[in-house]
Amino acid sequence: MITYPFTYAKPKSLSEAATLIAADPDAKILAGGQTLIPTMKQRLANPPTLVDISGLADLAFIRVDARTVTIGAATKHADVANSADVAKAIPALAFLAGEIGDPAVRHMGTIGGSIANNDPAADYPAAALALGATIKTTKREIAADEFFTGMFETALDEGEIVSEISFPRAEKAGYAKFPNPASRYAMVGVFVAKTGSGMRVAVTGAGPCVFRVPEMEAALTSNFTADAIAHVKVSADDLNSDLHGSSEYRAHLVTVMAKRAVTAALSG
Repeated sequence: MITYPFTYAKPKSLSEAATLIAADPDAKILAGGQTLIPTMKQRLANPPTLVDISGLADLAFIRVDARTVTIGAATKHADVANSADVAKAIPALAFLAGEIGDPAVRHMGTIGGSIANNDPAADYPAAALALGATIKTTKREIAADEFFTGMFETALDEGEIVSEISFPRAEKAGYAKFPNPASRYAMVGVFVAKTGSGMRVAVTGAGPCVFRVPEMEAALTSNFTADAIAHVKVSADDLNSDLHGSSEYRAHLVTVMAKRAVTAALSG
């Protein structure tokens, strides 16, 4: 059996973690490990150093105030899903967290890892983009509209670590997804939010990267009902196509899930 040696580091603070990452450009952050560990097991990644931030208490928290829900990067999906404070402030966000993977994934995976990895089928990017979240890092604050840049790509610089995500509370919000029956990843997931800055509709799973649908946002601004977007069709061009579903099928699902998300928002 071929093995790949690596150095394992468990820093005691975020600043120590940042120092370790800065010292080795090829080092990888280990949080929940739900993507990195399988990738290493498949010999698709061989980082020389793993910097484990999963035990940093200052990265595992949920703070709710009158305007925002702020979640530390090392907070587990299960903690978000089971938080009464999150469920009261942004019910759709708690619901989304409860729909991620299975119990084992939800008790290991972290919100920061999901945001930083930006898997095309991950759930949290849709919530971040639809709610107009702000991603705070060890260097700066980045608006969600500028954070997600492409498939597995973000605006993060080398050595930059996500520390927390701040979600503005919405007047109404809903999330609906069509999950892959095996992985529970979103084949298509749509998060709809009526925010203080306007209507926002974000789609995950359908394309290489999470994206907004301006036509749906305009229609919902005029009439916040599921029927208002029933006629809005997303082009299948550039959408994902694989053995689980064609790009045309995913384009159809965007409208179906968006209608369900609006219905969920209205009933919440």
